[in-house]
Amino acid sequence: LHEPMFNLLSMLALTDLGLSITTLPTMFSVFWFHAREISFNACLVQMYFIHIFSIIESAVLLAMAFDRFVAIREPLRYAAILTNGVIIGIGLAIAGRALVLVFPVPFLLKRLQYHPVNILSYPFCLHQDLIKTTVSSHRVSSIYGLIVVICSMGLDSVLLLFSYILILGTVLSVASKTEKVKALNTCISHICAVLTFYTPMIGLSMIRRYGGNASPIVHVLMANVYLLVPPLMNPVVYCVKT
Repeated sequence: LHEPMFNLLSMLALTDLGLSITTLPTMFSVFWFHAREISFNACLVQMYFIHIFSIIESAVLLAMAFDRFVAIREPLRYAAILTNGVIIGIGLAIAGRALVLVFPVPFLLKRLQYHPVNILSYPFCLHQDLIKTTVSSHRVSSIYGLIVVICSMGLDSVLLLFSYILILGTVLSVASKTEKVKALNTCISHICAVLTFYTPMIGLSMIRRYGGNASPIVHVLMANVYLLVPPLMNPVVYCVKT
């Protein structure tokens, strides 16, 4: 009965692993070996995979919300609806969307001109950080980056909210108070994972936009929390609740 959920948890775990493998090498080189340089091409590769795994994680969390809705709405048909074929299809769609959306980004960045030496704000490469180091117009790259965010995490967050409205409506229609509590309890782990992912991301975006006077340490701390806390906390949350 729980096989679809465990398949989605495997996707989330692999995504967290990929995000950690992508970010940790440069962080270790900075903090342990005091490395201060990274080539432009290596930076583009790291940025590409960081954004791909971030978009994939957002989509996996949305798929897990759909999983919880089906489990609560159609518990007897849960395994019949979310078959292995459906889960594989969801996984391929999630990966395909991320690859297609992020694929043009490195090429848009590579056509820009940069200072000979640039200082990045974080111990890893992000699209919005690379754009700040350009000496040529980056309007197209900035607009496309905004489109990617809207079509991925923006859309996912709206659908996540809509999913939980449907879940709440389904739970409230259940007659038994015990069954209501049991149904909501199955969503606690997922809600924690969503908050762990989206809260640092929103905080980082707010600081970048409105925290011009904030200490650089605050910017670095929020970026590290955004990329490192979800992979650290998701296994803990699901181990405790599973």
